[in-house]
Amino acid sequence: MKKFSLFAAFVAAAALTACGTKPVEDPVLPAPSAITLNPTSLTAAPEGETLTVEITSPYRPNVTDLPEWVTFKDAAFKDYKMTASFVVAANDTYESRSAEITVICTGTASQALTISQSGKAVPADAPLAGLDDADVADLAAKLGLGWNLGNHFDGYYSGSWAGDKEGYPEETVWQSASGGKATHSTFYGLKAAGFSSVRIPVSWLKMIGPAPDYKINEDWMNRVYEVVGYARNAGLYVIINTHHDENHGVDNDYQWLDIKKAANDPALNTRIKAEIKAVWTQIANKFKDCDNWLIMEGFNELNDGGWGWSAEFRADPTKQCNILNEWNQVFVDAVRATGGKNATRWLGVPTYAANPEFEKYLTMPSDPAGRTMLAVHFYDPSEYTIGEKQWSDWGHTGAAGKKDPGGNEDHVRAVFGNLNAKYVANNIPVYLGEFGCSMRSKSDTRAWKFYLYYLEYVVKAARTYGLPAFLWDNGNEGSGREKHGYIHHGTGNYVGSSKEPVDVMVKAMTSDDPAYTLQSVYDNAPKF
Repeated sequence: MKKFSLFAAFVAAAALTACGTKPVEDPVLPAPSAITLNPTSLTAAPEGETLTVEITSPYRPNVTDLPEWVTFKDAAFKDYKMTASFVVAANDTYESRSAEITVICTGTASQALTISQSGKAVPADAPLAGLDDADVADLAAKLGLGWNLGNHFDGYYSGSWAGDKEGYPEETVWQSASGGKATHSTFYGLKAAGFSSVRIPVSWLKMIGPAPDYKINEDWMNRVYEVVGYARNAGLYVIINTHHDENHGVDNDYQWLDIKKAANDPALNTRIKAEIKAVWTQIANKFKDCDNWLIMEGFNELNDGGWGWSAEFRADPTKQCNILNEWNQVFVDAVRATGGKNATRWLGVPTYAANPEFEKYLTMPSDPAGRTMLAVHFYDPSEYTIGEKQWSDWGHTGAAGKKDPGGNEDHVRAVFGNLNAKYVANNIPVYLGEFGCSMRSKSDTRAWKFYLYYLEYVVKAARTYGLPAFLWDNGNEGSGREKHGYIHHGTGNYVGSSKEPVDVMVKAMTSDDPAYTLQSVYDNAPKF
């Protein structure tokens, strides 16, 4: 009896391995030498389900690399086999997802199991009234509060770290690790938050081929087209442009919109105009069949790098501004010439550096459709919104020494009032293609309240003076002087503490309460 027990103990010990226990099996069954899976891939329904796979292994297998949306349910292991179950959660997004799960056992090669799941069905296009017959007031009301998919399609590789990618744009190169690519969910979340429109800045740069055709990379163009479709599907008006193609005094050959050099070199100006025509002809043709919910904006913040303060510009502002006037006309002519919806869609042209102050040097381009808008940006006072000082206070109730001495509420009213009187009142729409303020910490109660007040006052003033306004969102959730993360670029969810400022801005742009006025906002400024 003792002899038998020793033999049994020896057999049991030999069955133990690092990855599990050898099953009790019929001794005539040969042990497999490797792991096999049947099947090797699984597909789950969007609403979620439990899927099974038969695993054959010399010893009990382990499972690793599970995504958070898949749960492994252990099962009996007998005769070298296990019928494993994987519980796949419902996919609440509109995007498909997949994961490669690893099945392992010590002493044998691992095997990969792929689990895929499609997203929930994308709804039919949300209702969206066209802009064909919109007058200035109607256009402002429809565009309302907009949002920028900033530092996204306009991001590009540059500097010593770029390597052979120097000058190429990429969708996530300027986004944080959590940023992700734009999805349907991005824009459904944006719409649900209360935004009416989206501006999608696009850099083209080295995606543009050589002269004379200046052929745009088809993959890049198609991806932009796809994401524009996501926004439309969610019921948002859309603006697209050329963004960081402008050269701000940097010595490279891919930021081809060099206004300073063009102003001093007629031959170069001619070449640049030929490229503007070619690039916008291609973009316009790609989007020709999009209805008039799509707006095309020629350029972003064209300037010589001094933002209107360089000695050369100040000596004669009209020299460079006249070049911009020429380029704006080339843009309008190129789009209109492609016909289709482009013959009548709304177009946007910027002032120099997109600065409202420089509208005095702008000549609105001739447009046979009479549908060209003025595009300006507003970050005043810049030392409060995006500057190094990051003052805690803003406005008439702010304390001296805690705020920028200029750029209070009277400045906002003066700038917006001039745009209204000179353009809006004369049936020329104006929109704030960008505005914003670097987000303050909610734990700093004083700075947070003034930050909310700034956003509320600027947006309420924009509504009062008939100016649609597009919030700048660069996806920055972390530190630095330009923290403009509001809506997650990949999921459409709120970022951090952003819901409160977004709600404040939506109210400022959309509320029709007669008691809620620009004056009432002013009267309720923070008081410390």
